[in-house]
Amino acid sequence: MKTSVITSLTYQNHNTGPGHPERVDRVKVVNEELKKLDEKIKWFEPKLFDHTIIEKVHNKKYLEKISISFPKSGIQFLDGDTIVSPGSKEAALDAVGSIILGIDQVVNKEFKNTFCSVRPPGHHAESDKAMGFCIYNNVAIGAAYLLHHYQYKKVAIIDYDVHHGNGTQEIFYNNPNVLYISTHQYPFYPGTGSVNEKGASNNILNIPLDPGTSSDIYFNSFENVLRKLKNFNPEFILLSSGFDAHQKDPLAQVNLKSKDFYEITKRIMNVADNICDGRIVSILEGGYDLDALKESAYEHVKALIEN
Repeated sequence: MKTSVITSLTYQNHNTGPGHPERVDRVKVVNEELKKLDEKIKWFEPKLFDHTIIEKVHNKKYLEKISISFPKSGIQFLDGDTIVSPGSKEAALDAVGSIILGIDQVVNKEFKNTFCSVRPPGHHAESDKAMGFCIYNNVAIGAAYLLHHYQYKKVAIIDYDVHHGNGTQEIFYNNPNVLYISTHQYPFYPGTGSVNEKGASNNILNIPLDPGTSSDIYFNSFENVLRKLKNFNPEFILLSSGFDAHQKDPLAQVNLKSKDFYEITKRIMNVADNICDGRIVSILEGGYDLDALKESAYEHVKALIEN
C-alpha cells in the first residue's frame, strides 16, 4: 500500500453548536466514503507527539490563552465563528498529531503519501489568533516539524481551499524555507490573498479567483501553481486540502466539480514525483456541502493511491 489515511474519533467531540457549517458530519461522511478504498489504503490514528513543536508556529501567549479557553461544559466562542467545546482540545491536538504521524510515515518511506481526515481545520489560525473555525494551524505545524525535526531546507504548502489561508501566509511570510501557494476566491473571506502579497523572499504566490470561476479557467490558472512549485524545488509538499471550491458549496461561488480534485491532485503529484520523490502529506481544511465534500475527498485520495 502506498497511501495511509489518518483520522481519530475525537473529531466527534469537537462540538461547534447547532447550525454551524464546520460540523461533525463533515469528517464522518468523508471517512465513510473512503472506506470504499479500504483495499488500497491503510488507516491509522494519530500518535502522541511533543507539543513544543506547536510553539514553533504559535506564540506562547496565544497558547496559554487557548489552553484556558476550552470550556468544562457547553460551548465557547474564540471569535465570531470559531467555537470550542470540552472535547475540542483533544480533537485539535489529534488534528496536529495526524499531520505529524503522516510526515513520519512518508519521511521514513512507510508510505508514499498520506491524507489526514481531521477537524478542526487549521489554515486560518495565525501565530497569535484563532479564526475561521481554526484553532491550531495544522499544516503550518507540519511544515515546522519538517524544518526543525527532520532538518528539511525547502517545504512547499499548496492550499486549494476556496478561502485564503491567511494564517499559513502570516506564519511563513518571512521564511524563505517555506513556499506557500494559494488558489482562492477573492475578494472574499478572510480579506487577504491579493497578488501583491508575495512574501519577504518571494515565497508566497496568491492566485485570486473571481466568483463563478469555471474548471477551465481554474486549471489555466493552476499552471502558475505548478510553475512556481517546480522553480522552488521543495523536498516535501504539504497540501491544505479544502474542497469548498466545489460548485455545490454553500460558503463560496467557485464552480469546480468533484472530479476536478482528482485532476488537481494528479497534476501536483506529477511534479512531486520529479522533484521530491512524490513525498506528499495532505490534510483536510474546508468543504461544507456534505455530498460535494465526500465525493471530492474520494477523488483526491483516489489520485493519491494511483501514484
